[in-house]
Amino acid sequence: MDKSKLKQARLLYLLLAGVFISLLVSCNLIFLKFIDIDFGFTVVPISVGLLPYPLTFLVTDLISEIFGEKRANDVVKVGLVCALLVIGFTYLADQVPAGKSTVLSDAEFHKTFGLAGVSVTASMLAYLLAQFIDIKIYHFWKRKTEGRMLWLRNNFSTFSSQIIDTLTIMLLLCTFGAIPWDQFQYLVLGSVIYKLIVALADTPFLYLFVYLIKRHFNLERNEEIDLDA
Repeated sequence: MDKSKLKQARLLYLLLAGVFISLLVSCNLIFLKFIDIDFGFTVVPISVGLLPYPLTFLVTDLISEIFGEKRANDVVKVGLVCALLVIGFTYLADQVPAGKSTVLSDAEFHKTFGLAGVSVTASMLAYLLAQFIDIKIYHFWKRKTEGRMLWLRNNFSTFSSQIIDTLTIMLLLCTFGAIPWDQFQYLVLGSVIYKLIVALADTPFLYLFVYLIKRHFNLERNEEIDLDA
């Protein structure tokens, strides 16, 4: 790959990493608002934090496909560091007393952001487990199929990791007191159904992005971009 294409590939990797981190941090800041989703056969509550979260798996699958397993794992680790920084600054802001000209009182701010540390701690434990499982399963099927059947590795990895992620985070949030136990089964059901629907819906987009990127960089079926070249 010539230097011009390699520079473009590095910028693309940084862009995807930035999108991933933005989605991840957004999930953890907006999780306290819940909406009711009507699936036809039942209505279940889900956190609005779930709206962007499944897209993080689309981004890591795309990075895995184009740049390889190591680069995908690197993005996950950087995402963890960024989320921890958000926890720290949110906690600091919650501890500082509000001034006379404040828009939000201390009580209002705490009600909105005070549980961010709890949510992010729970979500980070679940996130680490789910993302590393997703990447491992994705590359297992990529090797098994020799780069064929993109839909298989995308959906198998996402389905498995999303179910594990949902159970882990809901158990932790209920244990920490952020969510009442009587909501556990409904939140798990709603979250799993929503995540699986999104996982199926994002498959055509993964195919499109992979096709466009591989065409632009002239990559073979199972070829990955080496950013260190």
